[in-house]
Amino acid sequence: MKEDIYRIERDSLGEVQVLKEANWGPQTQRSLNHFKIGKDRMPLEVIYALVEIKRACAKVNFKYKKIEEEKKESILSACDRILKGKMEEEFPLSVWQTGSGTQSNMNVNEVISNLCEGSVHPNDDVNASQSSNDTFPTAMHLAALKAVREKLFPVIERSIAQFKRIEKENSGIIKIGRTHLQDAVPLYFSDEVSGWRRMLEESMEQIKLSLTSLEKLAIGGTAVGSGLNAPEGFGEKVAEELSKRYGMNLRSSSNKFHSLSSKDAFVFSHGAVKALAANLLKIANDIRFMASGPRCGYGELEIPANEPGSSIMPGKVNPTQAEALTMVCVEVMGNDTAIGIAASQGNFELNVYMPLIIFNYLRSVNLLAEALDSFTVHCLEGLKAKKRMEEYVEESLMLVTALSKELGYEKAAQIAKKAYEKDKSLKEVVMETESFTEEEIDRMLDPKNMVRSKNEKKF
Repeated sequence: MKEDIYRIERDSLGEVQVLKEANWGPQTQRSLNHFKIGKDRMPLEVIYALVEIKRACAKVNFKYKKIEEEKKESILSACDRILKGKMEEEFPLSVWQTGSGTQSNMNVNEVISNLCEGSVHPNDDVNASQSSNDTFPTAMHLAALKAVREKLFPVIERSIAQFKRIEKENSGIIKIGRTHLQDAVPLYFSDEVSGWRRMLEESMEQIKLSLTSLEKLAIGGTAVGSGLNAPEGFGEKVAEELSKRYGMNLRSSSNKFHSLSSKDAFVFSHGAVKALAANLLKIANDIRFMASGPRCGYGELEIPANEPGSSIMPGKVNPTQAEALTMVCVEVMGNDTAIGIAASQGNFELNVYMPLIIFNYLRSVNLLAEALDSFTVHCLEGLKAKKRMEEYVEESLMLVTALSKELGYEKAAQIAKKAYEKDKSLKEVVMETESFTEEEIDRMLDPKNMVRSKNEKKF
């Protein structure tokens, strides 16, 4: 029966039974046999990046006369077939494999080779002038760059646009500020929202800055960074080809020994991604607390009622989008720890935690992009300020801050304390203890005279 589903292939270690229908070869099969660990497969973003590298390398190898034109064209055709996205089943390997990503590099080499017309060898032709040690880290960089630019940035931009809309629509609304979770002086609600917006703008700028390190590619370093078996200038030529395909400023690293052994670019870039997660966790928590209630919480914001909030309490609406986003943010923070530790484990000429690093980096980017998009569509787009927001301002004892200019800090503090203890308004206590007219008191305690904003003037 086995003869019906398997074929026999050979590699340097001997014979291997390979599934007949599969386009992979013996090294992929050995990895499948020996690394049955977890359900996490090598991300397709990495696979497609490896295919793009093979495509670029075939062109450059032909220019250097390392492969014939017929083989080059055959490799290009095979790569294009894979990049159409209908051959995912040919790349089944686990993330938890060799730390260099060699088995996934060979998986790609073997599939391309078997899709080629004529005799094209996975090592001698598809992998010509390369090593897994420079192709896999190059693929990591390409996959990370593409994911951030095509998935994460557009979502951040849409979220920023929503915050700008909320700022404009709530122009003129004054709310109580809070510091240390206690009442503070008033501010415009639009100013508070502008802080949320600026967090996303800053995070996007920081992530953009971090991408410059990922634009430097290891290709051309081959096994240890010396470039053995690759023609002089090979890395630079491949980087040029990849730049055209990706529309990015990609370049061959000036020091391949660094590129193979260090993963500091991912620590730096994911650190910026983690900073975005930290900002998003703060924003989501602010919104869910301000929306708490509707009767016995802060009750300042109304969030969309997307689904019933309880299996037992009818009519309950929960801040589920905020909860989903904050869980993703915590996951990203955990990924950052894993990436930092993995990047510290480079031994001599190679880091051997690379699949873990790129798996967690892409997981963070994809999760954040999807969670923020969901939060924007299902929460921010329907967010509304409630009347309670302005009522809190009228009740706040922190308006007493305006009196400290007239009465001094100590006397103003005594007025606030008395108002709190006697459950009276500030105005009532001032009228009882001071000689100001009612008109003067109203002017001094008017929240409009206590808020200043450059942002509000825009609306």
